[in-house]
Amino acid sequence: QVHLVESGGGLVQSGGSLTLSCAASGRTFGTYVMGWFRQAPGKERAFVAAISGSGRGTSYADSVKGRFTIFRNYASNTVYQQMNSPKREDTAFYYCEADRGAYSEYTRDYDYWGQGTQVTVSS
Repeated sequence: QVHLVESGGGLVQSGGSLTLSCAASGRTFGTYVMGWFRQAPGKERAFVAAISGSGRGTSYADSVKGRFTIFRNYASNTVYQQMNSPKREDTAFYYCEADRGAYSEYTRDYDYWGQGTQVTVSS
């Protein structure tokens, strides 16, 4: 069982920066693929970024590639998403998710998720 708690959301200006954090409970943090997904009003939850258990593999949605960075800290059992140069279309509720299985960019493959944190980008 993994308990995930996101933080760091809020209001950010377009072109600024914001870092989301996701603290995970449990002793097996390093065995989980971790992902960030987002859901805007009226839309389905969409993939943003993922990082492998080892941290050596990452992937990003095309819409955020080059602007967002996912990374993890094993000492604190935390995964982060640094959001640089956010755009208004990045406004959404962001969820941290954990996957016990193979690397995936599909939320249906993930086993645990947090309550989410709202990110609002103003122009």
